[in-house]
Amino acid sequence: MKDLKKEIIMRYILFGAGLFIMSLGISLVTKANLGTSPISSVPYVLSLKFNLSFGQFTFIVNGLFILLEIVLLNKKFPKKQYFQIAVTVLFGFFVDVAMDLLFFINPSLYGQKILVLSGGCVVLALGIRMQVSANVIINCAEGLVQIIAEKTGKEFGTVKIAFDMALVTLALVISLVVFGTIMGLREGTLVCALTVGLITKLFKKIFQNLAAPLRRRAHR
Repeated sequence: MKDLKKEIIMRYILFGAGLFIMSLGISLVTKANLGTSPISSVPYVLSLKFNLSFGQFTFIVNGLFILLEIVLLNKKFPKKQYFQIAVTVLFGFFVDVAMDLLFFINPSLYGQKILVLSGGCVVLALGIRMQVSANVIINCAEGLVQIIAEKTGKEFGTVKIAFDMALVTLALVISLVVFGTIMGLREGTLVCALTVGLITKLFKKIFQNLAAPLRRRAHR
């Protein structure tokens, strides 16, 4: 029983650490000044105009994702997934903290921006992989994608791409309406959309290879 409790605690610690690392990744991608990640596109564009922070808009948008999950599943919404609300609050807070921590990063040369963007994609993918490996709470955005996939009978990957593109399109429309031009969305948004999933798969293989010797020792 004690071992089970210890394992659960360690899983939540891993999830929390992954959430913070994911926030650092999003902040690095944004600090590259080549756009932001698809999942953060709407909050970021809104934060450029209105008096709420990037993290506060992240909380609002993710809160809407949770509401959509509840509407789609109704009584079938798992009770433990209500913890997503607390996670959303923490995630928004982490985004603002990460943006403040990385205040000194402001690349001016295009090559520097590419380096920061690349680093951000790697860090973002690591954070996502850590959360998935923890296997305790589904990220609200991923949870919504999973529900839509089940409701429509489409593959998760297909729905994920469509979901990200819908967010970027919405951010684009908001930008054009509010600013009359494109703000907060650039080639970095596309690079992030195309590479983070692939890097996450790479981290999955790395994690599995690292865990294999530990599993062998446990069975001796």
